[in-house]
Amino acid sequence: MSEADSSTSRRPSRISPTTYGGQAVLEGVMMRGRRWAAVAVRAPSSRIVVRSERLPVHLYAGWISKTPFLRGLAVLWDSLGVGMKCLMFSAEVAEQGEQAEEQADLNRPIQWAPVVMMLLVAVGVFFLLPLGVAGLLELAIPNTLVVHLFEGVVRLALLVGYVWAIGFVPEIRRVFAYHGAEHMTIHAFEAGDPLDAEHIGRYSPAHPRCGTAFLLLVVAISIVLFALIPSTDWWIRILSRIVAIPVIAGIAYEILKYGGAHAEHPLMQLIVAPGLALQALTTRYPDTDMIEVAVSAFEEMHRLEVGGDSAPAPDTTSAPPLS
Repeated sequence: MSEADSSTSRRPSRISPTTYGGQAVLEGVMMRGRRWAAVAVRAPSSRIVVRSERLPVHLYAGWISKTPFLRGLAVLWDSLGVGMKCLMFSAEVAEQGEQAEEQADLNRPIQWAPVVMMLLVAVGVFFLLPLGVAGLLELAIPNTLVVHLFEGVVRLALLVGYVWAIGFVPEIRRVFAYHGAEHMTIHAFEAGDPLDAEHIGRYSPAHPRCGTAFLLLVVAISIVLFALIPSTDWWIRILSRIVAIPVIAGIAYEILKYGGAHAEHPLMQLIVAPGLALQALTTRYPDTDMIEVAVSAFEEMHRLEVGGDSAPAPDTTSAPPLS
């Protein structure tokens, strides 16, 4: 076994399973802890390119991290920023060839205009469009409760339909497989197993703390919350759908956080079950090469979480020096 192979079969010392999460990117995986995030991408040359970034201390270890609901919004916003950086980095490595392997930088400024546009489209499609469709039903059935429930069903159908449709795109199917590799690696770590393909491959690609489960919780909470805001004024309805988004996101985050700490509780298992089922659309079983990438990201993140800046770099031929 080579030194690179032995590095992926090491069992890192454990901190807390609920502190670790991640995200699939183009031909790669991002892993994050409380203080560090690391991304690993398979380059066209087959090398694994790894970069890392320190997370804001005040956000993950300060008073914000201890304030319910507020911590969820702050973490979600930061996750969006870090996720966009990792996506840009992975696209640069995956598409620009060998030169990008050495020059790709994770710490470049984010172009926020596309992010804002993406968020506006998401709000329009998944919040305002269902409201408009439900308004058409209200012309025939003037029952507020029925209309609100129908609005929630439309929102859920749009979410599931969108996830199902993009799964037919070959590039997205590979991202979904890396998504599975991310979850399976975290499963293996949480179970105390060695981080190698043999042990990781035994686990399910679904995980209760997945962002897919978060989105499903957002839909479920929106049904309840919007039913409590009865109004015949359309401006109030529209404004409530927009203003309530941070509130809904904060509630959903707290539920997932609690569920991560009480995963064995029957009620929490019931709550996360639909999210696990939906992950059948957003995850795939990865191949060995994908698992290797996920492990590279996890080990780099974990090395920094345990040792910080003073941690020695891993002795591996599969990843170039970090910038």
